[in-house]
Amino acid sequence: MIGNRGRVTGTVGPGLIGEVLLSVRGGTEAFYAYPADPESSFPIGTPVLVVDFEPPRTVYVERWQPLHAEVRRSID
Repeated sequence: MIGNRGRVTGTVGPGLIGEVLLSVRGGTEAFYAYPADPESSFPIGTPVLVVDFEPPRTVYVERWQPLHAEVRRSID
């Protein structure tokens, strides 16, 4: 689970039990979601990265921010 990317389908934020869709075993499954930073909030549609997992269906997420092209070039 950790390292998977998904999309918010139920607002994730302080005091809320959010929901994200993740690709698992060739399909898509819903998981309960909390923000890794307790002050963060992610509206529906936000791409997220799973940074922690508590079985059976709870994940902690951060906003997914892909590397910019300039950063990728400097790494290569």
